[in-house]
Amino acid sequence: MIFGDPEDRRQVRKLLGEFSTIGMTVAFSIFIGVWLGHWFDTGVFEGRYSPWPTMVGLMLGVIAAFKNLFGFLRKHMGEDKKND
Repeated sequence: MIFGDPEDRRQVRKLLGEFSTIGMTVAFSIFIGVWLGHWFDTGVFEGRYSPWPTMVGLMLGVIAAFKNLFGFLRKHMGEDKKND
């Protein structure tokens, strides 16, 4: 067995869960931004400003993904300082 101590296994599972949450949060933020941009592009503006609403949605999704990522990092950096 790689991790003999139950506490080590628990920490590894916790980290894997947190990292998978980060990945899904980034992917969903970008996906939702693109989807909303495309919806505005086709539904609201009826293609008059064709790629721009989708591109703006993509940019907003990427900004939201980075905001979530930095919030996660800030939270965990604060926890590391408390443990030292």
